[in-house]
Amino acid sequence: MPRVRDPLVVGRVIGDVLDPFTSSISLRVTYGNREVSNGCEFRPSAVVNQPRVEIGGNDLRTCYTLVMVDPDAPSPSEPNLREYLHWLVMDIPESTGTTFGM
Repeated sequence: MPRVRDPLVVGRVIGDVLDPFTSSISLRVTYGNREVSNGCEFRPSAVVNQPRVEIGGNDLRTCYTLVMVDPDAPSPSEPNLREYLHWLVMDIPESTGTTFGM
């Protein structure tokens, strides 16, 4: 049976940008009706507005920070803007989305 590899490891996000981790909460990010996943590409016109973000859980006392970076900007072959910060939202309560953060 083939071993399933985490797309964040395959895409070198874990190990290059992030240390290995175990997910503790569900996170869903969508632009329109299209879900964001590792390696998917969006046209600039599709990402003009902030995405919809849904964070699982049920404890409003627990807050998260969402950081959206491009680890190989502007392209994988020439990443001279490594880890370009696109978006940062802090203090997002569990079970809500980014509209409740700062």
